[in-house]
Amino acid sequence: MNQHEQHLQNDGSPLVPEGETDMGVTGRDKLLGRANLLALLTIGYNIVEGIVSMAFGAADETLALFGFGVDSFIEVISAVGVWHMIRRIRGNGGESLDAFEQRALRITGGAFYALAAGLVLTAVLNLIQQHRPETTLWGIIISLVSISFMWLLIHYKTKVGIALNSPAILADTACSRACVYLSLVLLVGSVGFEVTGIGSLDSIGALLIAWLGWKEGREAFGKARGLSCSCGSTCNGK
Repeated sequence: MNQHEQHLQNDGSPLVPEGETDMGVTGRDKLLGRANLLALLTIGYNIVEGIVSMAFGAADETLALFGFGVDSFIEVISAVGVWHMIRRIRGNGGESLDAFEQRALRITGGAFYALAAGLVLTAVLNLIQQHRPETTLWGIIISLVSISFMWLLIHYKTKVGIALNSPAILADTACSRACVYLSLVLLVGSVGFEVTGIGSLDSIGALLIAWLGWKEGREAFGKARGLSCSCGSTCNGK
């Protein structure tokens, strides 16, 4: 029997050489530890981003930045569900949704729908009243920081998700990519106002954030129903 032939136990199941199983378990545990850390970083960052964005959005009367901050808090709910899932995978290896994660997804979906409705109504009112924000400088700064941080998260989440062959972690990576799109919308609208002084650009940016939020809400409800979804794409039945 050569080194490539598989040894069998008495019951016919594969016998892995001693040390190889331990190494595999250790490596998987380290990867899940990294995934857990990335989930916690996502939660922590979104909390800070939400507080800062809402505070400056309210102070500068920029609807797009304020809505971006609310979106960050909604992302926290989703990220807590992902963190819970990773802890559960470390315990039993299963990736199917449990009741806690389904509930978190439904709350996330409802919150995104509420955000979208609120932003649309407020943006339309601002357009009618020709409202202008005081400044969108903080929108530029926060969006640039967000894009940089999210790209780092995407890079490391993708590496961990591929190494673990985990569709759930890779789907979470797609959600981080959706956050980049939101940040780009905020950046373009904020820069546009600072360059041109056209107040409606802030409301238009808020409407685009509302549209992206509505899509994320639909996808959250799709995941809660057990459909195969990734942020920014359609949902398909399993």
